[in-house]
Amino acid sequence: MGDSPGGPLWIVTGASGFLGNTLVRALLEQQQRVRACIAEAELPAALVGLDCEKTRIDITDPASVAAAFARDPATPAFVVHCAGIVSLAEKASPLLQRVNVDGTANVIAACRSTGVDRLAYISSVHAIPEPNPPGTIVEIDDPARFDPDLVVGPYARTKARATALVLEATDLWRVVIHPSGLIGPYDFGDTHMTRMVRDAASGKLAAVVDGGYDFVDVRDVAAGIICAVTHGTRGRCYILSGGYFRVAELVREVCLLTGRRPPIKVPLWLAKACAPAAGLSALRRHVAPLFTGYSLRTLTSPSDFSHQRATTELGYGTRPMSRTLADSVAWLQARTEHEPGVPDA
Repeated sequence: MGDSPGGPLWIVTGASGFLGNTLVRALLEQQQRVRACIAEAELPAALVGLDCEKTRIDITDPASVAAAFARDPATPAFVVHCAGIVSLAEKASPLLQRVNVDGTANVIAACRSTGVDRLAYISSVHAIPEPNPPGTIVEIDDPARFDPDLVVGPYARTKARATALVLEATDLWRVVIHPSGLIGPYDFGDTHMTRMVRDAASGKLAAVVDGGYDFVDVRDVAAGIICAVTHGTRGRCYILSGGYFRVAELVREVCLLTGRRPPIKVPLWLAKACAPAAGLSALRRHVAPLFTGYSLRTLTSPSDFSHQRATTELGYGTRPMSRTLADSVAWLQARTEHEPGVPDA
């Protein structure tokens, strides 16, 4: 799709990711013009068949980001910065800083140099410091309060730093989005929740931990992002959460959908004790561990996230988790049938 005067060009970084490709699909359903920015040299499976412009981007290279945002000056541009590394590791890596923090700084600079009209940064609920004493977690709009020392884990710290950078860019029209745990179809990257749903659907999940978190359908988050860009308030943050669900309950519902026997439930203390050995086993098998010490800690962390602001200001809403799980299973099964080499669901 080429540039032309009229409606905005939506530029999505990280467009092949779970949220990124779902957002691209939602925009195309609304007949918006989309430029999907990807790091891959080959067209990723997530974007195959989608009628949008695709362009290469290296988020760590300022010139590459500026080139990806370039367009006819008469064309308004809305940038949604989804690109980033989601990490459940307990140790920081230089790449995490380069992509999540320095990459966001590059996006901000490119928005300025190319005259982008609106910027939405996809942060995380993990970037918001947990309240003390514990209570309902709501948005904070003050960049000074996104203190990396007040959040847990290297991933959360990078998202806190990047969020502060975006909010400090007061010369730009920008909003910050804080999604909770994503779940749903179109996860070509096989994230932890999708692997859990797939393994439960195929009967390969031997055990499930006894803990829970706030999970939200990725499609509801995509719809919320579009509303935040088009109807949100400049400089505001929006939590796009769903509801609290125990992991064992989600797995049980998947098993009911597929006629499988639910796996045994393992206490969190035992899962935490086994996490190091499980991590080493996964490393030897060249796969990401399904659970880490950090992810298990998340399942006991405060997760009473309020999306009242998004509901009131944006008309944000969420669908029933039962529908999300049914759609996830159906998508995984269809993908298994049509793509050789994809694990059974």
